[in-house]
Amino acid sequence: MDRESSSSDEEEDRRKLIDQNERPPNSTSPILSTFHLDQFKDRIPKLNFTFKKWFLFAIFLPLLILVLYFTTDFKYLFRKSDLSDVRFDSFLNRMGESELRALNLLRQQQLGLFKLWNHTSFANASNADPNSTVVNSVDSNLDFKSTVVSQMSLNKQIQQVLLSSHQLDNSLELADNVTDPILSGYASLDTCRKVDQKLSERKTIEWNPRPDKYLFAICLSGQMSNHLICLEKHMFFAALLNRILVIPSPKVDYQFDRVLDIDRINKCVGRKVVVTFDEFAEAMKNHFHIDKFMCYFSLPQPCFMDDDHVKKLKSLGISMDKLEAAWVEDVKKPSKRTMQDVVAKFSSNDNVIAIGDVFFADVERDLVMQPGGPLAHKCKTLIEPSRLILLTAQRFIQTFLGEKFVALHFRRHGFLKFCNAKKPSCFFPVPQAADCIGRVVERANTPVIYLSTDAAESETSLLQSLVVANEKPVPLVKRPARNSAEKWDALLYRHDLDEHPQVEAMLDKTICAMSKVFIGSSGSTFTEDILRLRKDWGSASLCDEYLCQGELPNFIADDE
Repeated sequence: MDRESSSSDEEEDRRKLIDQNERPPNSTSPILSTFHLDQFKDRIPKLNFTFKKWFLFAIFLPLLILVLYFTTDFKYLFRKSDLSDVRFDSFLNRMGESELRALNLLRQQQLGLFKLWNHTSFANASNADPNSTVVNSVDSNLDFKSTVVSQMSLNKQIQQVLLSSHQLDNSLELADNVTDPILSGYASLDTCRKVDQKLSERKTIEWNPRPDKYLFAICLSGQMSNHLICLEKHMFFAALLNRILVIPSPKVDYQFDRVLDIDRINKCVGRKVVVTFDEFAEAMKNHFHIDKFMCYFSLPQPCFMDDDHVKKLKSLGISMDKLEAAWVEDVKKPSKRTMQDVVAKFSSNDNVIAIGDVFFADVERDLVMQPGGPLAHKCKTLIEPSRLILLTAQRFIQTFLGEKFVALHFRRHGFLKFCNAKKPSCFFPVPQAADCIGRVVERANTPVIYLSTDAAESETSLLQSLVVANEKPVPLVKRPARNSAEKWDALLYRHDLDEHPQVEAMLDKTICAMSKVFIGSSGSTFTEDILRLRKDWGSASLCDEYLCQGELPNFIADDE
């Protein structure tokens, strides 16, 4: 029954709907439903199509807006392109990196200016060392200007870094906005350029020895570096006294012919000015006698000689008279002497004379410390490593280092007690040393450091982990052990010079002397001899300095 009732209702609705659609065209209705629009089909054919189109558009437009709203990041709609978006992000990243780098450079500049300010407090103490071959940067007008120029250059870098973060499409010319025009040109200078040695102003004396007059060299204090400096001073004395210098025998001193080319010295001067002990013995027909032993130093003992060395000389068949002091002179407080003083006290007609160790002698310091030394010759320097050592050093540099490297002499063995006895101390904790080294490397803009050291592995490993420049670790390179696969040291091996302590020491000196910038250990004669070579070879840099020069160790142990 329900089914029939339902069917009759549907039939009734259908009939009503048909009746409405079949109404005459002229009938009207106050309200036109959607279904009534068909009555206009014949009179306005296009209206039906247009309405359907807008009807569909009205339905789908809100849906489209919703889809776009939830799936689109509208900030991208207002940018020119994906490329401009990438460039904007890159700009933001570059700005952040530039600001961090600028902060780091500002810190460097702060430390550099503080060092310049603080350095004068220690200048007198540093200059008190009579054997120092380095003039402190603040004491020298040229080096002072160099330090100021270095800080101006660093300031320019900071400005460039900050300005570079705002440079898009090359729209900003840095050259026009970097510095005050007054400073134009200074910042572009190489702050670690080579020192102008002013060779045209060099003053020298001639070495014209009498052929039968000899000065017997005696060097006793310290290690080989001390002996080489002593030997160089002996040459000066020999020239003043017109004598041939006798190189000590390897039985009482170092084997100098392993590290020096003795005959080269004669070629540089242009005449016979030095002889080996064997040549001297042959000339004297093995009957040689030191005719006059005049001691330059009288304290703490005459000629700075002990009984053991006197016995060694006598074992060579050398006889001598009693040691006599030429004047009162203490090695701990050497007096400044002139050339006239030396000539007046040590001139003699005797064939063979000796004056003892002269390492601490202070004679005509300005003349002696000139590039190339006080003597006239046609070479860069008279005392330099042998040709074999020079070539080996060059091959090592070509293999491991390249042209631009910083050399570091990091003296540690026995240096703690030695430095703490000095005021101020020169022994720095490894972290502080690493910070000082990193600043020099940044100024020099070099990728690697050559390390010459006697430090233990525990110290060098820590140093390696801490040395950073431009936010990057800097490798510390040491000479490796002998390896037949490597050929850089083949010359030494062929001539039986490998693994010889003095040869290795001289090789280290040579490599350091060839570096772009050298960092030395204050108070070390090994460092002083490297500085001498750099000065004589013309490789000395405005950035050369002692380790943490101008600073005090941030921690100093108590005395025993």
